[in-house]
Amino acid sequence: MSTSRTARPRTPATRHARTGLIQITVTGVLWGTTGVAVQLLRESTGLSPVSIGFHRLAIAALVLLACTACRLGATVAALRAAPVPLLLTGVGLGLYQALYFAAVALAGVSVATVVSLGLAPVLAAAWESLRARRTPDPLRLATLVTAVVGLALITGATADPTAAAPAPLLGLLAAAGSGLGYAVTTLISGQVSRRTAPMALTTISTVVGALTLLPLALVAGPTVPVRPDTLALLLHLGVVTTAVAYALFYAGLRTTPGSVAAVLTLLEPLTAAALAVTLLHEPLPPPVIVGGVLLLTAVAATYLAPTRAASP
Repeated sequence: MSTSRTARPRTPATRHARTGLIQITVTGVLWGTTGVAVQLLRESTGLSPVSIGFHRLAIAALVLLACTACRLGATVAALRAAPVPLLLTGVGLGLYQALYFAAVALAGVSVATVVSLGLAPVLAAAWESLRARRTPDPLRLATLVTAVVGLALITGATADPTAAAPAPLLGLLAAAGSGLGYAVTTLISGQVSRRTAPMALTTISTVVGALTLLPLALVAGPTVPVRPDTLALLLHLGVVTTAVAYALFYAGLRTTPGSVAAVLTLLEPLTAAALAVTLLHEPLPPPVIVGGVLLLTAVAATYLAPTRAASP
């Protein structure tokens, strides 16, 4: 008689949970390419961050509308089935980007990134704990703290110390508003993603988000020089970092809690720092290395408990 213990097969729920984690991890990496593209675009065109954000969403909306033209009826039906959460997701998508851009201009990149990205997973975890009427799981809490500390180290070491902060208090409030908007939008879209196809959700949210930013972009001046390099960067922002990334994000939210998703997308600043070192030849300070290790540790810890991470 064999004494070996038979391995327990993975259940469909476990497989779906791990797939959701992978989808959101890829999202964080794709979002991490945004910073370098935006920096190159601003240097070559002088566009404001809000205008770039509008073009990013507008291009994504046009591409998604073209790709889903044959399923336009299903997209309209999804909007009719859940109009309020879908519209809130789109408005939130546009507003938290605008608030983040404002925070960068008023208080600098460091404050904007740490407050907005660091606040989102904390708020999402607090809401999920309140709704479930239980304290956060120790592993998830430790993962959250590790990820936020890693984020602070990376952002503090890569921010420009000479960057002007003309209105730090207003910038701090804008960054907090951006973090709150990101957390709320993630929680809302996580709920609606369970009954709405990812492509329909992404299409609706990008269209509404672009319309939300349109007035701000018109004030800032949305004119874009038509050059191959400019168009390539805008297409990358619209197609790769928005259309594809948000489709993966919303698909992953079907099985991943908002607080876990917010932690995984903290790979965005880590990816941005790696690209800055590789493509822009920026230095690699020791705090970035330590912060990167902490963030990767947090992501690894999330993957070690996929079933628990996917529990609603």
